[in-house]
Amino acid sequence: MKESFWAVLIFILGIASIFLIYYFQTVTNTSEHNYELLRETTEAAMFDALDLAAYRKDETIRIDQERFVDSFIRRFAQDATLAHEYTISIYDVHEEPPKVSIKIDTLNVATFGGLRGDQYYVGNLTNKIDAILETKYTSD
Repeated sequence: MKESFWAVLIFILGIASIFLIYYFQTVTNTSEHNYELLRETTEAAMFDALDLAAYRKDETIRIDQERFVDSFIRRFAQDATLAHEYTISIYDVHEEPPKVSIKIDTLNVATFGGLRGDQYYVGNLTNKIDAILETKYTSD
């Protein structure tokens, strides 16, 4: 009888460890995906928002705040995972020199029981980035 209890205990511990490994893998993949998406989207949106008229006029490198926000949200929405809820906070946009500060909060939701099943909030991930647009500048 004691051996059967040990077998049940080992079986339950094995199942629990598989769920823990799955959970940590999901959190790690989500965090890595969000950071890479945030980094790439910020860089592309800054290049989209470059003010070429100001550069042609007096060679100042600056971005347009409205174009940056529009481009960032559009690009982020195209590549974001639909299984998560995102909160985008754009804290700081300097037009000249080009600098932005962005924070993304991701709410992980686990659904049990199909489409209309119960939803449980698993955790909250936060990714932040402060980006400065760097260019090659030569003063001749």
